[in-house]
Amino acid sequence: ATRISPNLIKPAYSSIMPMQSSQQPYKGETMPSIIKPTKHVPGNNKTYVAAILLACSLTAVAQTSAPAAPATPKGEIMGTAWVHTAESLLASAQLADVVLPAKATGGAVFAGKLKDVPKFNGGKVPVVVFMHGSSGLGLKAIGEWQQWLATLGYASVAPNSFSLPNHVTYKSPIDVDSYERIHALRASEIAPVLAALKTQSWADANQMVLAGTSEGSVPVARYTGKEFAARMLYAWSCENNYFVKDPQNAFEAGKPVLNIISSTDPFFSKSNSWLGNASAAGHCGAALKGNAAASVVLIPDAPHTLLNFNAARNATAGFLAQVLKP
Repeated sequence: ATRISPNLIKPAYSSIMPMQSSQQPYKGETMPSIIKPTKHVPGNNKTYVAAILLACSLTAVAQTSAPAAPATPKGEIMGTAWVHTAESLLASAQLADVVLPAKATGGAVFAGKLKDVPKFNGGKVPVVVFMHGSSGLGLKAIGEWQQWLATLGYASVAPNSFSLPNHVTYKSPIDVDSYERIHALRASEIAPVLAALKTQSWADANQMVLAGTSEGSVPVARYTGKEFAARMLYAWSCENNYFVKDPQNAFEAGKPVLNIISSTDPFFSKSNSWLGNASAAGHCGAALKGNAAASVVLIPDAPHTLLNFNAARNATAGFLAQVLKP
């Protein structure tokens, strides 16, 4: 397969191809594959038929030794607050974690809460609005990722869903109706941060990207507004599974989308025995079919949280360089 550099990442590929990293991978990290979410091109039919015959013969031999499916774990719901109040919605934006690059501040990088951002004399910069996962902003990887974005010249703002007192939390799997209530809660947090950004002199409203990870990627996929130039979804597959009644994807035709997920994601790939979708692909390729500006990156054997894997960072940097101008 052709090897490409992530700083030349393009929105369309003819097949599954490995991406070449400009750095050595972290210990235990392997390189990703990139999938063009468009029409499948069939391979050699003879090889395909031979593969089926071999698979049938192996199945016949293995029928008596198939392992039992793992038991579905027992889920748990904690907390009682399922809907933001007017006060907690405002606080979700004001308590957002913000990291600003030097161009925005006119000096050193700023990191803090949105409510504490002082007036700066710097210029306008592109902004990544980032929706955290179910563990909230306490996940160290998010802060590290935001600091890294600042080195590339991008501001980032991560709303704080846990501004809501007694915010519901959970251990998966729980019932799908409860998941949908949580998705509605998270979706309500986008409008307040957009309103808050309109008051910030450093925020370039014409260069914004909506991003999220895991639970936070669901409202990114479902967002119906037109304010964002692109979207980035980490650790979510955009498919029917235990996590949603229906994906309700609302991607805009022709607008850039980047999806990065582990090929063995413990929640949204077939590695999960209680996924609830036997035909799942484990990525957003089907949802993005026909969008030549979309890319899907699979990182083999990566964990659920992969924001700071070299392969994920390289793909992110290349994608943002195409859609934004820091």
